[in-house]
Amino acid sequence: MIYLLRHGETIWNSLGRFQGQKDSSLTERGIEQAEQAAKLLKKEVAGREHSFQFHVSPLGRTQETAARVKRILPLVAHLEPRLMEVTIGSWDGMTKFEIDNEFPGMLDGSDAFDWYFKSPDGESFDAVCARAKDWIASLRGPTIAISHGLFGRLIRGVYSGLSKREMLELPVPQDGFYRLRDGEFTLVSASADTISGVIA
Repeated sequence: MIYLLRHGETIWNSLGRFQGQKDSSLTERGIEQAEQAAKLLKKEVAGREHSFQFHVSPLGRTQETAARVKRILPLVAHLEPRLMEVTIGSWDGMTKFEIDNEFPGMLDGSDAFDWYFKSPDGESFDAVCARAKDWIASLRGPTIAISHGLFGRLIRGVYSGLSKREMLELPVPQDGFYRLRDGEFTLVSASADTISGVIA
């Protein structure tokens, strides 16, 4: 079983700026989201927390989120570079508008879901999926993980055997987390006890 969290909202999230492997701090709302996720997670794993490994992307925003979780759950975090966000190379830290202006024509034919992989020097879709598969295959027991929006989509997609399009269109909420079990994933959030996710 995997509990997959996304970091809370960041300043760049609120500005529509894609962070990639660059960073910005959590907003006040992001801190509240991280604390809410931690409380939900505590209910989920109550009495079993010591059976879970805790893997965290080494980027700052996931570390900030992990710090909030550790205030509520006695977990020892292990930095896991394979959980880092997809990098779009020289486009990391930019908005789509800036990319379109500085790299004219590069986003032609892309949409809201696949533009990340148009970068001339970013990670390819196949390479990122291989990274997700490698991390999943390395797990040796129940795991809590804190990762990112785009990479979290691909972890869920790889886990459930979804197509590229299905993966890229998955939602990326910051006010809950996903429970991955038996090839399926389910959203756990405060707004609903459980909301079923896309299942292969």
